[in-house]
Amino acid sequence: MPSIANVKPMKIGVIGCGDIARKAYVPACRRFPFLEIAACADLDVARAQSFASELSIPRGCSVDELLADPSIELVLNLTVPKAHAQVATRILNAGKHVYGEKPFALNRAEGQAVVDLARKRGLTVGCAPDTVLGCGVQTCRKYLDDGLIGTVVAGSGFMLCGGHETWHPSPEFYYEVGGGPLYDMGPYYLHALITLLGPVKRVSGAARITHPTRTITSKPKHGKVVQVEVPTHVVTVMEFVQGAIFTLTTSFDVRGGHTMPNIELYGTDGSMQVPDPNGTNGSIRISRHRVHDWVEYARTHPYRDGSRGVGVADQAVAIRNKRAFRCNDAVAMHATEVFDAVHEAARSGRYVELTTTCERPAAIDPAQPDWTIDA
Repeated sequence: MPSIANVKPMKIGVIGCGDIARKAYVPACRRFPFLEIAACADLDVARAQSFASELSIPRGCSVDELLADPSIELVLNLTVPKAHAQVATRILNAGKHVYGEKPFALNRAEGQAVVDLARKRGLTVGCAPDTVLGCGVQTCRKYLDDGLIGTVVAGSGFMLCGGHETWHPSPEFYYEVGGGPLYDMGPYYLHALITLLGPVKRVSGAARITHPTRTITSKPKHGKVVQVEVPTHVVTVMEFVQGAIFTLTTSFDVRGGHTMPNIELYGTDGSMQVPDPNGTNGSIRISRHRVHDWVEYARTHPYRDGSRGVGVADQAVAIRNKRAFRCNDAVAMHATEVFDAVHEAARSGRYVELTTTCERPAAIDPAQPDWTIDA
């Protein structure tokens, strides 16, 4: 495996000083010696300064000040969903590469504009989730490639919960345009499926808004009533280019328990249960040759304790070495079109053919140590 020991360090900036930056990206990026967090910014400059002090980041500043820093080459866009494309555009226009949180954009047109600008400026765009680079999905990828369940012909997936207003301190954006269960949690599932199966050919769907308002019961906004702008229960049927038909149900309307799997794949020689794609660990179970007993299979890959930051490191090394990277804009744009097309299909009652595609991202080497990446 090529060494990353000689990769030239890269200074990165963070826009959006929230929990995902504090708990995930900043600690993870610091585990890669060639990534240096040089500054953080927020609409609230005082918040950025406090964040910088708390996490020992050299500078907390305004967004304009961060983008004007010529030493920063790559910026993490960790803003709220409806601002993702707008902020990505500002970053690219400042001459910097961007890695953003999911979803990539609110719709196809918005996402394509970001992709086109990056191409024009000769810059790269990466997008979460990079949990697909973790132990769970990558081990399943290996077992699929090894032929343990034959050719995948079908599958099903479920992300079912009652919504976020009972625990999140500011849950409004989950019910605004750019939110909803498909745009919020769907990326974990779809990016995992693209990693496992490749791109999607066409989609259909059905969707509903069950409760037109939601009342926040968490602090500090207890009692605030939120208007729901997006479907909160979405059923998706996806036909993959390789032939598999997959049904995905995402919901903020399931307030009781359920017994459905995260992801199950059904092949010509067996079935596989894929662990929660919103994490990197979990059980991998396979049932083969019409045997109803499920057998737990060993996990073979690194990143069992988290992977947020691996996608950033992969992109940084790709920039330095002029190679492809895994959490790229083609995958993100394809996923965005799928989500947009599902809602279109739900409104129209018909299948929608996709116009975008992407390459199945390269697998992670199981021999790769934690917190390294192939050069």
